[in-house]
Amino acid sequence: QVRLVESGGGLVQPGGSLRLSCAASGSAFSYNDMGWYRQAPGKERAFVAVITSIRSTNYADSVKGRFTISRDNAKNTVYLQMNSLKPDDTAVYYCNARRRTNQAYNYWGQGTQVTVSS
Repeated sequence: QVRLVESGGGLVQPGGSLRLSCAASGSAFSYNDMGWYRQAPGKERAFVAVITSIRSTNYADSVKGRFTISRDNAKNTVYLQMNSLKPDDTAVYYCNARRRTNQAYNYWGQGTQVTVSS
């Protein structure tokens, strides 16, 4: 069983920055592909960014150039640095852990609220 705990959300003005963290329990964190997703009110959950076990990254077009995903395997933690935030970035942000070698390995955190508003 894997437990994911997100933190770092909050209220920020447009143009501001936040850094989200996701701490994972369990073993072999370095084998995980770690992702961030978000769900805005009235919308479906959507992909934001992913960093694989070999540290390749991919981003949704809407956040490219503004968000950066990174990981610290020694701390079992993945981060999402969010810059130049826009009101459209307002959502609950969720952390996800997967392994391509095991489709059943698919875990979610409880989410952290990010609100971008003046």
